[in-house]
Formats: sequence, structure tokens, C-alpha cells
Amino acid sequence: MHEFSLVSSLMMLIEEQARLHNAKRVTKVVLGVGRFSGVEPDLLKLAFDTFKEKTICEDAELVLEIEELTLRCRDCGKESVLRERPTKKCPSCGSLNTEFVAGRDLYLKSLELETD
Repeated sequence: MHEFSLVSSLMMLIEEQARLHNAKRVTKVVLGVGRFSGVEPDLLKLAFDTFKEKTICEDAELVLEIEELTLRCRDCGKESVLRERPTKKCPSCGSLNTEFVAGRDLYLKSLELETD
């Protein structure tokens, strides 16, 4: 269950940002979670709830914004959301000159902090 190690690293990042902004509490944590990031959202929430006890995030709400896998074609310029099996082939023109631009990452989007 790698979600626990991910949340451990996330907590360090949150605490660092809270220190930089002289925050007393974190009230909200928003994460971008790609559908193909390899992260299980329910396990991520469980890990966050476990790690946040007795920290600056103790009362924080965790919001997960799930992102679909999105492919951009370098030839025709179109972006396509891939809901089925991932492929590098552009659904519009058939080119393999493509790149994934969303849906594979896990990242911290925003924090809401209380500074008193």
C-alpha cells in the first residue's frame, strides 16, 4: 500500500508550506489524482486520515480531484480524453506522435491555511 508512503511525503510538504506561510492550521488540502496514477483514492484518504492526527492538518479536509487520462497529438494538435484502455495512438488522426498531458500524476493543487 504505497499510499501511506505518498501521504508521509505529502505531510512533509504541507508542513513545509505551513511554516513558510506562518500557518497555525491547515483547513483544506486539494490533490490532483490522475486516474492512471496508480493511486487508489480510498486508500489515499485512509492514509491521510491516519497521518493527520496530532499534526497541523488534524482538522483538514482532503479533497481529491480525479483527472482523466488526456492525450495530446503533436501532429494534429487535438487533445483526447481516453476513457478506455490507454493508447498512444491519436484517436483523431492515428498518429503515434503524442504525449500524455493529464491523468498520470498525483500532485498538491492547493492548501487552505489559517494564520491567526
